[in-house]
Amino acid sequence: MTPHRLRIPDDDLVAWRGARLRAAGFDAALADAAARDCAMDLHALLDLVDRGCQPRLAVRIVAPLDAERRAC
Repeated sequence: MTPHRLRIPDDDLVAWRGARLRAAGFDAALADAAARDCAMDLHALLDLVDRGCQPRLAVRIVAPLDAERRAC
């Protein structure tokens, strides 16, 4: 038996990620940019902000070292 994965359309996933980040205190532009880059771990971003890190710094910490962005 193979595991089934729920396939969420990319636009819906990006919108959901953006909404989560905005709810956590990210401004709209930063939330949208981070939401579109699935190389950024959403849970790591939210954890850093929950611990008192400013959203812009959290994005810098979690950003991948290579310049290549990964679409969702």
